[in-house]
Amino acid sequence: MDNENPTILNASDLPSRRRQQKRILSSNTSNGGTGLLSSVAPVGYASDPFTIQDLQSSEDDDSDGDDSIVDRIDAQEIYDLISSISDPEHPLSLGELAVVNLPHIKVIDNPDRNAMSHVLVEITPTITHCSLATVIGLGIRVRLEQALHPRFRLDVRIREGTHSTGDQVNRQLNDKERVAAACENESLMAVLRKMLETCK
Repeated sequence: MDNENPTILNASDLPSRRRQQKRILSSNTSNGGTGLLSSVAPVGYASDPFTIQDLQSSEDDDSDGDDSIVDRIDAQEIYDLISSISDPEHPLSLGELAVVNLPHIKVIDNPDRNAMSHVLVEITPTITHCSLATVIGLGIRVRLEQALHPRFRLDVRIREGTHSTGDQVNRQLNDKERVAAACENESLMAVLRKMLETCK
């Protein structure tokens, strides 16, 4: 093992939209609210936007099967996708080891379905000479390629100054031919499958 004493974060302290939704739901029902939407109802509507009449009219509008509406992706959703990937060296997730951090994820999600969107994930290896930085980056890239629509351009990088060969690793991670060749290597794919087993 390269680093026997990495910084370890408590899994319950990691940012997650899933935990936030549970907290909102439990606090709204305990304080007399009617549930999840009671705290997020917009102010300034002439009438209640969630009345039965409004819901029925919006269902009628959606019944035409309009597929042009695109769900927006944000940094929190990307973090939720990759933070549970297990580290190939340690029995912990990339989120727990602070290899992936929410502030180091940037998303430019173009609402036009025909236009490209961009996801940048900057990873922080546990040590500056981590021999598995490329494998970790490849695992993140594979996970995002599996989960995201092809309109997203992925850029997985080592954070500047956090790895001794960061430039070389970045070139490998963002070269489509090298990534494709790596994905044909069965022993490497076995490692990646093991890392992705813990994804939620």
